[in-house]
Amino acid sequence: MTLEEFDTALTALGWRPADFCRMTGLHRNTASRWRTEGAPIPAWVPKHLALLLEVQRLHATYVDPIDPGADKE
Repeated sequence: MTLEEFDTALTALGWRPADFCRMTGLHRNTASRWRTEGAPIPAWVPKHLALLLEVQRLHATYVDPIDPGADKE
């Protein structure tokens, strides 16, 4: 995963790098080290982000559009 792909996924989730670190239990400076020190992004990160984006998509598809008045006849 490139830094650009990481940033794009975070933007789609509405997260900042610090949010990602907090939610995954990483030290808050970890994402910054990926950027400034060239430390590699671990292989689990793109998989984790892909799952989060899929949950977001499913939520938008099946939960958000429910019309509260749909039960009334």
